[in-house]
Amino acid sequence: MGLTRKRRNVFITHGGSAKVSVPCLRALIMLLFAIWDTAAQSEGEIKSTYIWKTGPWGRCMGDDCGPGGIQTRAVWCAHVEGWTTLPTNCKQHERPENQQNCFKICEWHKELYDWQLGDWNQCKPVSSRYVEKPPECIRGEEGTQNRDVSCVQKSNGAPAEDAICEYFEPKPHLEQGCLIPCPQDCVVSEFSPWSECSKTCGSGLQHRTRSVVAPPLFDGRPCPNLTEFQACQFNPCDAEESLYSLKVGSWSSCSLPHSREVRQTRKKGKNRDKDKQREKGVKDAEMRELIKKKRNRNRQNRQDNKFWDIQIGYQTREVTCTHKSGKTVALSFCQQETMPVTFQSCIMTKDCQVSEWTEWSPCFKACYEISSPKGIRIRTRTIKQFPVGGGAECPELEEKEQCSLQGDSIPPCAAYAWRTTEWSECRVDPLLNQQDKRRGIQTVLCGGGVQTREGYCVQANENLLLYLNTLKEKEESQSQTKSKPSTAPHLSITFEITASKPVDNKLCSEPVPNTTQLCHVPCPIECEVSSWSAWRPCTYESCDDQQTKKGFKLRKRIIVNEPTGGTGNCPHLIEAIPCEEPSCFDWRIVRLGECVPDDGKPCGPGTQIPEVVCVNNDGDEVERQLCIDAVFPAPIICDIPCPKDCVLSMWSEWSSCSHTCSGKNTEGRQMRTRSILAYAGEGGIQCPNTSSLQEVRSCNEHPCTVYHWQSGTWGPCIEDTSVSTLNSSSSWSGEAACAMGMQTRKVICVRVNVGQVGPKKCPESLRPETVRPCLLPCTKDCIVTPYSDWTPCPTPCEEGDITIKKQVRHRVIIQFPANGGRDCPETLYEEKDCETPPVCYSYRWKTHKWRRCQLVPWYVRQDSPGAHETCGPGLQTRAISCRRQDGGQADIADCLKYAGTMPSLTQACQIPCQDDCQFTNWSKFSMCSGECGSVRTRKRSLAGKSKKRERCKNTQVYPLVETQFCPCNKYTAQPVGNWSDCILPEGKVEVMLGMKVQGDIKECGQGYRYQAMACYDQDNRLVETSRCNSHGYIEEACIIPCPSDCKLSEWSNWSRCSKSCGSGVKVRSKWLREKPYNGGRPCPKLDHVSQAQVYEVVPCHSDCSQYVWVTEPWSVCKVTNVDLKENCGEGVQTRKVRCVQNTVDGPSDPVEDYLCDPEEMPLGARKCALPCPEDCVMSEWGHWSKCPLPCNESSVRERSSIPIRKPPDGKTCPEPTETESCNLNKNCHHYMYNVTDWSTCQLSEKAVCGNGIKTRMLDCVRSDGRSVDLRYCQELGLEKSWQMNTSCVVECPLNCQLSDWSSWSECSQTCGLTGRMWRHRKIIQSSQGDGRPCPSQMEQSKPCTIRPCYKWQYDQWSSCKVEDAQCGQGVRFRNITCMVFDGSQEDEGKVVEEELCGDLEPSVDGDKQILLEEDCTVPCPGDCYLMDWSTWSPCQLTCVNGEDFDFGAVQARSRAVIIQELENQHMCPEQAWESRTCTDGQCYEYKWMTSPWKGSSRMVWCQRSDGLNVTGGCSLVSQPDFNRSCNPPCISPHSYCTENGVCGCQEGYTEVTTSGGILDQCTRIPVLEIPTEGNKKGDVKTSRAINPTQATNSSTGRGGRTWFLQPFGPDGRLKTWVYGVAAGAFVLLIFIISMIYLACKKPKKPQRRQNNRLKPLTLAYDGDADM
Repeated sequence: MGLTRKRRNVFITHGGSAKVSVPCLRALIMLLFAIWDTAAQSEGEIKSTYIWKTGPWGRCMGDDCGPGGIQTRAVWCAHVEGWTTLPTNCKQHERPENQQNCFKICEWHKELYDWQLGDWNQCKPVSSRYVEKPPECIRGEEGTQNRDVSCVQKSNGAPAEDAICEYFEPKPHLEQGCLIPCPQDCVVSEFSPWSECSKTCGSGLQHRTRSVVAPPLFDGRPCPNLTEFQACQFNPCDAEESLYSLKVGSWSSCSLPHSREVRQTRKKGKNRDKDKQREKGVKDAEMRELIKKKRNRNRQNRQDNKFWDIQIGYQTREVTCTHKSGKTVALSFCQQETMPVTFQSCIMTKDCQVSEWTEWSPCFKACYEISSPKGIRIRTRTIKQFPVGGGAECPELEEKEQCSLQGDSIPPCAAYAWRTTEWSECRVDPLLNQQDKRRGIQTVLCGGGVQTREGYCVQANENLLLYLNTLKEKEESQSQTKSKPSTAPHLSITFEITASKPVDNKLCSEPVPNTTQLCHVPCPIECEVSSWSAWRPCTYESCDDQQTKKGFKLRKRIIVNEPTGGTGNCPHLIEAIPCEEPSCFDWRIVRLGECVPDDGKPCGPGTQIPEVVCVNNDGDEVERQLCIDAVFPAPIICDIPCPKDCVLSMWSEWSSCSHTCSGKNTEGRQMRTRSILAYAGEGGIQCPNTSSLQEVRSCNEHPCTVYHWQSGTWGPCIEDTSVSTLNSSSSWSGEAACAMGMQTRKVICVRVNVGQVGPKKCPESLRPETVRPCLLPCTKDCIVTPYSDWTPCPTPCEEGDITIKKQVRHRVIIQFPANGGRDCPETLYEEKDCETPPVCYSYRWKTHKWRRCQLVPWYVRQDSPGAHETCGPGLQTRAISCRRQDGGQADIADCLKYAGTMPSLTQACQIPCQDDCQFTNWSKFSMCSGECGSVRTRKRSLAGKSKKRERCKNTQVYPLVETQFCPCNKYTAQPVGNWSDCILPEGKVEVMLGMKVQGDIKECGQGYRYQAMACYDQDNRLVETSRCNSHGYIEEACIIPCPSDCKLSEWSNWSRCSKSCGSGVKVRSKWLREKPYNGGRPCPKLDHVSQAQVYEVVPCHSDCSQYVWVTEPWSVCKVTNVDLKENCGEGVQTRKVRCVQNTVDGPSDPVEDYLCDPEEMPLGARKCALPCPEDCVMSEWGHWSKCPLPCNESSVRERSSIPIRKPPDGKTCPEPTETESCNLNKNCHHYMYNVTDWSTCQLSEKAVCGNGIKTRMLDCVRSDGRSVDLRYCQELGLEKSWQMNTSCVVECPLNCQLSDWSSWSECSQTCGLTGRMWRHRKIIQSSQGDGRPCPSQMEQSKPCTIRPCYKWQYDQWSSCKVEDAQCGQGVRFRNITCMVFDGSQEDEGKVVEEELCGDLEPSVDGDKQILLEEDCTVPCPGDCYLMDWSTWSPCQLTCVNGEDFDFGAVQARSRAVIIQELENQHMCPEQAWESRTCTDGQCYEYKWMTSPWKGSSRMVWCQRSDGLNVTGGCSLVSQPDFNRSCNPPCISPHSYCTENGVCGCQEGYTEVTTSGGILDQCTRIPVLEIPTEGNKKGDVKTSRAINPTQATNSSTGRGGRTWFLQPFGPDGRLKTWVYGVAAGAFVLLIFIISMIYLACKKPKKPQRRQNNRLKPLTLAYDGDADM
């Protein structure tokens, strides 16, 4: 390869010339291009290698706000790869600016600039054009819409930089998603029924119409034709049909008559002669002058009003003759006797004219608040000319706009907030239930309680107060500098302004602060003392003063807790007994030394030296030198038995003293005993007699006269002026103290069970103190708010209220006095009569005389027939003015505001013609007789020449008398509606100590319920209830049951502690006496068994040494086999064992044995051995030593004894010690502490709830499970880290607290039967714990007094009438009628007298423009015209599946076209429809409805969800088929085309198809035919048959009917008999199989015949249907 490649690169020689190879040439060209490109791009690369980079613009800085600021940014040079380089590497002329001018934004710019939001433009689809759209639109198409957002100045809308607005608020979104709804086609209703034929004879047309229900929206299909026509034909007409009709046109606009100059030029000389003759008719110049003055006076008195310029003009109309084809022909074709009038008077239309706007008022704002700092300025204009003749209404006369306030003279707006009084004293008794005996006993209760306070509203903002006070100070300073001010001050404040003055509570919008709270009254801790100690030895009253021989024996007890109020209320702690020979110190024998025989003998009498210590009277060891004066104990005589001597035991301990003191009949005794251990032998010292084995001594020889100091309670703290005043920050028992005081108490000496004795009987040194210092608490004065402002008096123009009104004001106690502070004022509520209100002007319209009747000008009507008379219809006007009620002139604006509807200014009038009948005015109706059914009449008479005209005397045409039925005053009252709630009589609830005692508020008892009474007249029309002599209600007494709390018995006594040693439980209980009802307090949790008891179980502890076994000494051992010589051997000895109560002084009184632990009971008898005289005598065994812990069998315990009498020589004594192994739970025990469970929360007996204590007990438990005395565990030093007490809380049973009932609301209806008034109350404090729950009724209602509803209502329009013509422009009329309603939707109203609507402003459905006459059109024969507008359709929203898309709601109405002649269709107008937006729209759904198939067709229509059948609205894509056809057609007999478009067979036939699946024929389903005797018709049922088929004649020719078996029931299931037949067949089949099996079975062998028993037959079914 290498050689080849070299060859290719070698130069080629051809034709004697050398040429470069092709690859080298290509490389050379590429090299040249590269050099050229490098040279060309070198400069560009240098340019693009380094570029300038800029940072963001910094914050705009500057001294002033606005466009004068400067902002900077960083500019540096960087390599294209991103690293920074020297600035010289970049081109300097391209360096960007690093500084620019900017707009410095300040906070106050927020009021000048804001975002201006444009409207969202049209929603445009965003779906891709490549996405295939579904064939049917379901929800719509998603799109987006945009809007313009820019920052502008608020004042003029000038654009500004977006950064200014973005400084205060982010820029709003410019784009949002939207939805393009599916196209909605026009929806029309069903066609109406066909109209009557347009002609009664000949051929005519009849039509039917429909209306637009919903307009087309979002490019939906347009509305179809709203009218359909069809020809109708009757019998031929008898007379020829008229082809021409007289048609009147519409009236022209109103025109003014020509001016007088024009008329005079027309007359010229025509009337000069008449004027001269008229002037000649006036006889003299004086008369002419009088007439001239009268005319001038009349002109001056005429009340021309500047606000109305009424001019009467005229209008004309055209009368033409039309052919039924619609063409106009000559009037001669329509000649008739009376032609229509072509002229009439009218009022010239004049629009409202107003003046120019006044200048803007100064910027005004009643008060300043930060949230809306803008003020308001106003400009007005006045009416110069009111509209007349239907002219344009007046525009707004006042215009307001916001403005910026200038200066600081505007006071801040008042803000209101709640303030509260101090909390009342904490009270416990409101928490007690009804049965608690402690109710009302305030002093002894403690624990959880409630306290209340009152909330009141005050003016709270300090800015306004500061402003007003500053203004007050300015005025005061001005008044001091100026003695005589020239002008009165702007605002005079003569009282001190504070924020605590109460105002109306309605001004505070925030919720009322909590006015009830739980509190705690500390429970007093009673003083607990220990038991008395033993009596101490007789001692001096004071060991420092031992000169007197008087002494006392003392016993003491100590305080074991911390009682409330210190130890001053504890009982006495020391008792004293006078005694003789007192001493302060004495010797106490600790132990005795060994008995040392006298004279050094080994046995016999001897002495024991006592070992002593010096102790004081408290038993404490002191220095020995203090006992110098005490008698030192002498040595004690003892005896060591010699051999064969009698041996006695040691003396026992002295027993406890039999009495604590000695008196006349009592003396304290102590006893000790010893027993015989061995009798004496021959020659030995004999045993003493029995009396010598017992010793008795006196004890407690002091008399039973016990004394002690008794102290009274501390008196009040009285200020001690000799001590300097304390700082107020000092405190005593948590209360602030302001002074030092002294307290004293009485201390006396008392003899127990006797009473007070002299003080010398008690130890003076132990006398309690009688004076102590104390701290006086600070006094609290009563603090009340200033009086509130006087309530406003009623407005002076109230009608019908002549009672004197009162003004009231009040103040609130916000701190009650305490500790001798200033008392509260007696008056908190003041009232005064309102001053006489000023005169209130009322206004009325005054109408002036009607002017003369003004006719159409003569030159207009002169060509009409009868124009030679000045008579006929015209118009006349009058002036109106505004007057006060006293007749004084008033401004027209006052009447527009207060005088109601303005009277009419014009009316139609009639100037009678010569041939007209003239009458007087109708008289008033005569008085009614008062009887029901009577009539009243009114009359008129002919006037003038009419009296002589016969036609005017025709009373049928011109009646002279009118009659009218008198109202029948029969009224009946009947109750209406439901009863009200039971309502208690309203009254003030008693308030005790500033709070309502819960449970005592009157919320139950007898009340009343009300039912409204309606009054009807004889025509069943509702009238005022007063006509039925009723106050409007039926009143009935009712009972609101009072709540009854759960009632329990009192607590039983505590049971005995369940254990006599250690921790147990004690129980007490309450029994359920009565369950709660009517919302009373619920019961606490009852026991699960009987549901009738409440238990309380607490742990208790019994001292294990409370009861002890006491044993007497063992008796002498009674030898059973007595050796008379020796008196020794084995025997039995006994002793008495008693259970006694252990006290401080030792065991005392015997008690029942069961109180002592039976397992610890000592033995009462035992075996013994009485030593013989030569035997060694040992002492009683001592106590066993303690086993070392832990118990182990390898450990031992031992006991020992000592030899008392040694045996003769040669004999030995037994071992002095005895041991035994330590066995667990036998003679060795382990000990451990055990803690019980916590008790329930224990309260003080005087508490109901609140803070309590839970306790638990500590036990010492032996390893065998027995509880023992705590000292066993204490001696072992076991650790005990448990806390025995812990605090707890018992939830207080706080009853539900409700507010007072509010005032009754206004009636929900101003009139009618259904009006109700409501009042409400709120929950101030929800119930807690077992408190009484809140009632469910938080609102009450009662019916209002029934008042009839009167209103004006239009009658139906009359038919359109064209006077003296057949068609054209006509008039239709309607009247306005006074109707009475009962306020229900069903009531259509009844007509009543118009006087009952006299107080109502003339308006119909809120429209004050009463329209009783309007133009209309009567179509000429052959005209094509539009019908009247249909009613507005229901308001419909744009929804899909019931979801509103917020496109608003629309409703539509339409006008259909009516054709009278088919030939005139080309002249018809287009049908019309219009839509409008509406509120309260509903979502409607449209769906296709179908009828059952009838043959190959059915009805298919669209129905709206409210049941209205419509055209349009349903999707054409999903329209069901209304016609079905099969291909090929179903031509077989008994076949038909199914809904799926395939041929099927009728019932009772089955299909037979070809191989291609096409129906070939229908074959009858075969059935089983069974002939019956009765020839009764059977029913046939097959798998395809539903109804029975008729029986066919059998082929056998047998007459009668055939019975067909029908295996299927009407529900398509197999009948029961089919199962029976199948079961029978199955059993038969089993039988047959069994027989075959037995027949084919091989015979069995003979030897097995004895076992040949029949076995059960088992068949296996494999599921084969053939079985």
